Formats: sequence, C-alpha cells, structure tokens
Amino acid sequence: MCYTGLFKRIIPFILTFAVGLFIASFFVSIAFPGERWRSERRANRVREMERLVTENENLRIKLRETRLENEQLKRTKQDWTEAGEPTLTPSDEFDEHHPPPPPRKPKHPRFE
Repeated sequence: MCYTGLFKRIIPFILTFAVGLFIASFFVSIAFPGERWRSERRANRVREMERLVTENENLRIKLRETRLENEQLKRTKQDWTEAGEPTLTPSDEFDEHHPPPPPRKPKHPRFE
C-alpha cells in the first residue's frame, strides 16, 4: 500500500537501466576485462614511460648544448662589422610599432 509509490519509481528505473545496458552491449563489451587487458595496459604504460624518459633526456641534452652555445657567444663577443657581416644589434631604421588611434566619437547618437 505504502510501497506502491516506491515500486512506481524503482521498476521503471530498473527497466530503463536494463534497456540501456542491452543497447550499450551492441557497441561496447560490458564484461569484466580479463588478464590480457591488464597486461596490455601495463605494457602501454611502460612504453609511455620509456618514451617520456628518452624525450626528457633529449631535452636535457638540447638544453645543455644551448647553454654552452650561449656561454660561448657571450665569451666571443665581437664586432662583426669589421668582418663585413651585419651586426647582431637591431638597427635604428625601424620605428616602434604604435597601435592605431581610437575611432572618433559619433556626432549624433544612433539611439535616443
């Protein structure tokens, strides 16, 4: 008697959930994944970690080479104009970029 409202809510939920699982079973396997799935997942994780380690090592090497190159350039600071090559300093030919001026204020408001 008192439970009729409860059944009216639970039964449609269970039926809807069952229909949803049935439809989803056409697209995705609902079964619990087996041991093969775990081993593939573990292998993918190991491959990803190895890839990240090698990428980090390559980036460290590149950073070290760039720092050495920067230090070498600081030590061998020369005026390249004597050798006939252009200087590395920016020339004064270019003016600073200024933003365009703001638009003019309208003489008459569009809406009154």
